[in-house]
Amino acid sequence: MKYTQTISKLFIGILLLTFLSCAHTPKRPVEELTYRLIPQFADRFIFEEKVASDSLDFYEIESKGPKIIIRGNNDNSMAVGLNRYLKDFCLTTITWDIADSIYMPDNLPSVPSIVRGKARCQNRFFLNYCTFGYTMPWWKWDDWERFIDWMALNGINLPLAITGQEAVWYHVWKKMGLTDEEIRNYFTGPAHLPWHRMSNLDYWQGPLPLSWLKNQENLQKQIVKRERELNMKPVLPAFAGHVPQELNRVFPKAKISRLSEWGGFPDRYRSHFLDPMDSLFSVIQKEFLTEQTKMFGSDHIYGADPFNELVPPSWEPEYLSSVSRTIYESMSQVDPQAIWIQMTWLFYIDMPSWTKERVNAFVNAVPKGKMILLDYYAENKEVWRITDRYFGQPYIWCYLGNFGGNTMLAGNMKETGMRIENVFHEGGDNFTGIGSTLEGFDVNPLMYEYVFDKAWDISIPDESWIEKLADRRTGKIDPHARNAWKLLYDSIYTQPAQLGQGALTNARPSFKGHGNWTTQPYINYDNKTLLKAWGEMLQATPRNNDLYSFDVVNIGRQVLGNYFSVLRDRFTKAYIHKDKNELSRIGQQMINLLTDIDELLSTHSAFSFERWINKARQTGITDEESDYFEQNARTLLTTWGEKNQSLNDYANRTWAGLVQNYYRVRWKMFIDDAISALNEGKEFDEKAFFRKVTDFELSFTQQIGYSEVQSKRNSVETAKKMYQKYASQIAE
Repeated sequence: MKYTQTISKLFIGILLLTFLSCAHTPKRPVEELTYRLIPQFADRFIFEEKVASDSLDFYEIESKGPKIIIRGNNDNSMAVGLNRYLKDFCLTTITWDIADSIYMPDNLPSVPSIVRGKARCQNRFFLNYCTFGYTMPWWKWDDWERFIDWMALNGINLPLAITGQEAVWYHVWKKMGLTDEEIRNYFTGPAHLPWHRMSNLDYWQGPLPLSWLKNQENLQKQIVKRERELNMKPVLPAFAGHVPQELNRVFPKAKISRLSEWGGFPDRYRSHFLDPMDSLFSVIQKEFLTEQTKMFGSDHIYGADPFNELVPPSWEPEYLSSVSRTIYESMSQVDPQAIWIQMTWLFYIDMPSWTKERVNAFVNAVPKGKMILLDYYAENKEVWRITDRYFGQPYIWCYLGNFGGNTMLAGNMKETGMRIENVFHEGGDNFTGIGSTLEGFDVNPLMYEYVFDKAWDISIPDESWIEKLADRRTGKIDPHARNAWKLLYDSIYTQPAQLGQGALTNARPSFKGHGNWTTQPYINYDNKTLLKAWGEMLQATPRNNDLYSFDVVNIGRQVLGNYFSVLRDRFTKAYIHKDKNELSRIGQQMINLLTDIDELLSTHSAFSFERWINKARQTGITDEESDYFEQNARTLLTTWGEKNQSLNDYANRTWAGLVQNYYRVRWKMFIDDAISALNEGKEFDEKAFFRKVTDFELSFTQQIGYSEVQSKRNSVETAKKMYQKYASQIAE
């Protein structure tokens, strides 16, 4: 009897636990998102779907007793409503980085009256081919999961989704008669795959391991599943004509031509292009889209970008028209609902060649509404204005904001806001959305929050928006934080990001100029103003320590990096005047400053070369693969390619480990050679130094087994120490 009672109690207990578990089990994706991000408060939110009055997304927020009710027409818009509540009422910013903790107040604030928000446009696009190389190549599912949640919170519903496409191509090329070796050699190393996908580069650091192909295939299945659950339409790739040269072995009559040189790479890395007029083109398109749909499904939106930073086989408008018409028709034959998304970076970067006549011929060979054009770098040059609004084809206004993942404070905030408002008023009926096409993450997160807020009817002045940002970054209203962000808004975030930007610390050493692959201006503001902003920020007393720590390190990194240019100019002056004592003194100051910058950076994981390398190594399933991935990861951030490659330092990062073990070493070599030359009464031998530093750069990419001990020092305390050490020197 006792045994039976015990069993009965156990059974009842199991039923009760099951009931309670079911009662708290999220029923829809936005609820699951809430449990992932703020589990301690998740049961306080109630999400209700409500039919929209028109085609635009909307949300509502209100309190009912202890519960927060969020309504919307789908999970994506409800996620935006959740984010609005967290930002405005909890002073919480959720970042895309899984390493960042999420600050929440002790109690959820109530909402005094219903808050409503509505999208101003249908499409909110995000990502750039390059982001998959400069930021994402080593991401695991936990990185992607947090990032997709961030996209949903910010209302993104049209994300570029190009992970795993090499697995699709592997099956296609295998089916068409290529060997395993030919296919995997044709692919580049993982971090360089974006430029392979854009037809810029083949074979570099191949062969791609089979384990990578399978890993990325599985990852893409998780990515698109989650994105679709949150009402996003992943933009998958389509065939744009890029083929392996070896395809001519199987199809000797195929019209395959070699594309133009790109990025300074030798001829053996040049890509090849199948003429769309060749009957083989539609065959490959069908094979690819069919295989891709089988693996990843389809939302009928495809990215295809022929001739990106390349010269077409012909500039004749008739030829350009026939290319785009054939690409679209080959898509629509497989998927009658196909819509083609085309980035228009090529129209900007080669504007003299892409005349209005040629652009018109290219875009209007596709039926109206079946092509969406991305105005890729609109904060700097709005292509829609010089192409008569893309001659009627739908387009999305995009903020780029970052090249190569460069760690530079950059962004023309006021101008960006004005341009976005102008396109809403003047962009025409074919203007369909707002987007961002950043090349790399992490340095100027405020700009992407700002741009995607503009896609919704949040009608507050920029000055108020910045104050609210300051409050969220510290977790409270703090006058010093607000003063710092106002200085940044008024004086620092005034110019768009430029190609190849970077602090002089990250450039190849020289006596004058900037030394990077580009000659763009370094900074357009007085470093004393940024120093003042840093000082104000350091006087704040935050509740949200993670974001505040990031900010004081990020601003300090830029202040000290700017000051390095002052020291370099003094070093040059001492060399010209043959002042040996001054040359040695300033040279030592430069080396000490680089060491101090590295110390500051080492206190925060967002600025860690070790993190980048470790993620790359963890991708390998054997030691050999881990070594291969590490070399690829090192190469992209330093030489980018081969010795003397023209994109050297394009992806420069002011990161702990890189500063100490790469940039500092280069500068010490330069300083030592300059001092030796002066002491020996000789002219500095620039050619000899160039050869020596180039050999060092190449050797750095081939070092394997990087290790660095993450600093245990406190970010804020270290930033205050550096401020006290250098403030008076910078203020001179």
